[in-house]
Amino acid sequence: MVKSAAILFGIVFLVVGILGYFPAISPPDANGMPMLLHIFMVNNAHNIVHIASGIVFLLCGLAGAGASSAFFKIFGIVYALVAILGFNKGEGMLLGLISNNVADTWLHVVLAAVMLFLGFGAGKQSA
Repeated sequence: MVKSAAILFGIVFLVVGILGYFPAISPPDANGMPMLLHIFMVNNAHNIVHIASGIVFLLCGLAGAGASSAFFKIFGIVYALVAILGFNKGEGMLLGLISNNVADTWLHVVLAAVMLFLGFGAGKQSA
């Protein structure tokens, strides 16, 4: 299950990262910041992180359950930290690089919870 989830996450992250570069799908808001699906704030760094994450997710999914589980654990923790930063920072740039808004922050919370479950919970069930 965790291998398939890693492959699915990889595909989704790749697609989201690529879509962030299309103005029709990520039109600018009033401040000129691209908004993926008119909801999520994105920028070049944000898109690169999604694409790189998608590639690593795919590689881990293809490598096996152990690699997939480890990556979900690591990225679950990373996304939880990013969500905490988002709540503290609010709308704007995280670490001066990655655009963020409230919708991004809540998506990071959900992603962290799912990734941590897949890494720590589902990984044990399939072992």
